[in-house]
Formats: sequence, structure tokens, C-alpha cells
Amino acid sequence: MLPEALSNHWCSLVPGEDRGCLFAEMSFDASGRKTAHHFGRGLMRSAARLTYEQAQAHHDEGTDPSGVAPGHIANLYGAFRALLTAREARGTLELELPERRVTLDAAGNVAAITPRARLDSHRLIEEFMIAANVAAAEALDGKPCLYRIHDRPSDAKLEGLRQFLESLGMALPAVDRMLPRDFQRLLDQVEGKPEQRLVHETILRAQSQAAYDPDNIGHFGLALPRYAHFTSPIRRYADLFVHRALLDALPEGEAAHAKEIGDHITGTERRAAAAEREAVERYLTAHMAGRVGCMFDARISGVTRFGLFVTLVENGATGIIPLASLPDDRWQHDEARQALTGRHTRLTFSLGAAVEVRLVEANARTGGMVFHIMQGVPSRKPAR
Repeated sequence: MLPEALSNHWCSLVPGEDRGCLFAEMSFDASGRKTAHHFGRGLMRSAARLTYEQAQAHHDEGTDPSGVAPGHIANLYGAFRALLTAREARGTLELELPERRVTLDAAGNVAAITPRARLDSHRLIEEFMIAANVAAAEALDGKPCLYRIHDRPSDAKLEGLRQFLESLGMALPAVDRMLPRDFQRLLDQVEGKPEQRLVHETILRAQSQAAYDPDNIGHFGLALPRYAHFTSPIRRYADLFVHRALLDALPEGEAAHAKEIGDHITGTERRAAAAEREAVERYLTAHMAGRVGCMFDARISGVTRFGLFVTLVENGATGIIPLASLPDDRWQHDEARQALTGRHTRLTFSLGAAVEVRLVEANARTGGMVFHIMQGVPSRKPAR
């Protein structure tokens, strides 16, 4: 992160104050096809600082915030709909996995954990950012650039995914013909159904991780041949690299070390994401620690040789069910079907199955939770 004096002042858009910027001016037709773009230096003055919820409310009510030109919000959403049309025609992969918001009380204890709303205002900003990022990658074609790349999943992962989805009655093309639009078609089919989250998570696990690299291989998930990070957040070094490249102002020798820089910032990005994820898990575990012994509705979210992973319906908390806690049997792991089957009891626990579990351990220090699955065991303590 940049120092606070920069990130919250000179590099932040303060309403009513001029700020230097590098801008992307783009033109699109009604179908969302980009017809022209150019980059330049400029001064901009923000008219208002709105949260996503505030922007969405103004759109839904057909109003504009104070200081914003009449009809401006409606125009923004009109442009968004055009870009969305192009995105759908392109056939991108759009995974909808709910994020969790942790709310703390005055004492720093977890007061609530709620799903973070996914609004059109979020998607609007994403589409505008993607458009600018594509324009930047196109402008730097043949010049030094740090591309945001997303490789196609491996054939082994795709074949495993295809076999698992077939067990749910869902068909995918042969591995060598799979495209992002094929995944999206299945996601559309399960929208609003009980297996929706399972299918989203399974497709996500099959994907490669995005990275920064000077050698462009395109972005598989977005179905884009060129893509680079040009827009905020300002904490990303990749954006600074691309800005400098657009201005022909890269420091001497930086282009020659682009591969090393890309590897480094990819690693730091992944560490930051892991730290954020682990922090949320520890808060959630601390929140659950007072409910050891309670019963919960859950779905099996992972199947391994050493046990099951479950995700609670109530709040998205995850934990393990050790193999040793399952009914006494010789358990066989079917990797293709993502299932554990008992040779003698003939019980089967498969990915996505609804189960009732009891929380037996919650370690806030590690963020780990242990559950036992309830098979004919009476509940001794209610969850609520």
C-alpha cells in the first residue's frame, strides 16, 4: 500500500478538488464494441464520492446525487448495459461466490457475519475497468507491458470437472473444445437451484490462477486476447508499470526485469489474498467458538481420502470432518465422482450433499473447525 498521506490525499479522488490523472477516453457503439480509444494526461475533479449502495439507490430511484449533472447516473448504467451485451456475446466466465462481511463491535468482538451484496453498481465499475484495461493492453502491443494473464485449465482438471458434472446430469464438450461460454451455460442452468453454489465452487477450483507476466497468453476467464491492469486500486504496482509504459516513462532497466517484477507482484498478491481469507476465517471461527456442540445444516464442499470438508448453510463457515469420525467402515475414495463410500455400510458421502453436522472444535488461533457428521445421533444441543 502507498503511505496514507498519498493514498488518502494526493492519490485519492476527493470531491471538489483537482487531481492529476492518466485518463482513458473510449468510444463504444450500442452493442458494446469499442470503436476508438486514446490515453492522455489530465486534471479531473470528482463530483461526488458514492458507495456502491448509494449509486445503486440513485439508479433504482431515477435520481442524481447533489452536484452531479442531471441524467448522469442513468447514462452510466446505459453504458454499462452496452458493455454487458458485449461481455455476454463474448462468452465470459462469471462466477458468483458470495463474499462475507465481518462486523465488529466496540470491543473488537465479532458482532455479525453477513454476505456482501452483489449489485449492478459493482458490475458497472468492473465493466468500465475491464474496458480501460483492454485498451491499455492494446495500446502497449509490441511495447513493454505487464499483462494480466489467465491460462486455460489443464486437460486433467477439465476432464475431472467434466466427469463430475456429468454425475450431476450436466454435460460439457470434450476437453479440447471447452470454452468459457460452456462453463457459463452450466452456471446459468443452475441459477437459483440448490446445487448452484456447488457448481460455482467446483468450476472455480478447476481454474488456473491469474498472474502478471510480460509474455501475453490472453485471459481465459474473460475471453480476452489482451488484458492488463491499468485502473485502480492504486496499491497495485502493475498499474504503475502500465501507466509508465503508456507514457514512455519506464525507469531505465525496468522493462528488462519485467518477468522478475511480474513474478514478484503475483506472489505478493497471492499472499495478501491468503492473509485476507485467513483473517476472515479466524474471525468466523472466533464467532463460532461459543457454539461448540451445536447442530448445523451444511453441504459437503470437499471430499478427500482423509475426510470431508463441509460448509455451513447459515454463514459459510467451513471445517473438516475427519475420516476417523465417520461410522466404522472401510471407506473408498472415488476421485472422479468426488465421493466416499463405505464398503460394508454402503453409505455414500458425495460432493454437494446436504448433511447435518455438530461442531466439536473451533480454534480461533488457527481458524480451523472440526465437525462430526450426524448419522442417527440425536441432537443434544440446538443451534439457536
